[in-house]
Amino acid sequence: MRADRISTPVKRPSDRRTRIYAVVRRIPRGRVATYGQVAALAGLPGQARQVGYAMAALEVDSGVPWHRVINARGAISLPSGDHSALIQRARLKAEGVVFDDDRVSLDRWGWRPRAAWARRD
Repeated sequence: MRADRISTPVKRPSDRRTRIYAVVRRIPRGRVATYGQVAALAGLPGQARQVGYAMAALEVDSGVPWHRVINARGAISLPSGDHSALIQRARLKAEGVVFDDDRVSLDRWGWRPRAAWARRD
């Protein structure tokens, strides 16, 4: 192989992450889902932490709407001064999601996928 043609291996997401990203891509604009909800819909019940790891592995401009995933209390899980937390909050606000202090009402803004989609494999 010529030196100018050296390629770096492309890191591909695991099957688990691929399923997580597929669920996150389905969260509609102006809605949020919890880490646990995403895990369950991805066929990984009880593995909310894996969703967090998958979100952390994304670039800010990955095309996956990572900003729509929040914790079960309706809050952004990143430290409040963190640059990504500021981006997440700004993106949610731009989509019309309203914060009450530092929380989002899951009753009002939570995503409720149709039952047929949530059951599919």
